[in-house]
Amino acid sequence: MIEIAVLIIALAFAVLVIALIMLLNKASKAIDEATTSLRVLTSDVNVTLHQTNDILAKANVLVEDVNTKVSTIDPLFVAIADLSESVSDLNTQARSIGHKAGSIGKVGAVTGAAKVASKLFRKSK
Repeated sequence: MIEIAVLIIALAFAVLVIALIMLLNKASKAIDEATTSLRVLTSDVNVTLHQTNDILAKANVLVEDVNTKVSTIDPLFVAIADLSESVSDLNTQARSIGHKAGSIGKVGAVTGAAKVASKLFRKSK
């Protein structure tokens, strides 16, 4: 009977060892697949980072170009603003002169009418 018990224990131990071997084999395959996937993922991330760095470098060049062009255009806008202010001042002065000329014109018309009237009265006498 002891022999049967030892045989059962030996068979159970053999089944346990076989199950562990199969489990470890599957775990090894899973680790290999994970390692391969990790290598591919790392490679893809490196490519993406390299492309991102290239894009950022190009964006920096474009921003620098735009800033240079904007700094070149700024004096133009300042000059346009100054010109606009000068035109506005000139317009104000022209209106002022126009109002004064209108007043002078009225005075001139009255003076002209007075001269005509004076000539008419002189002839009639």
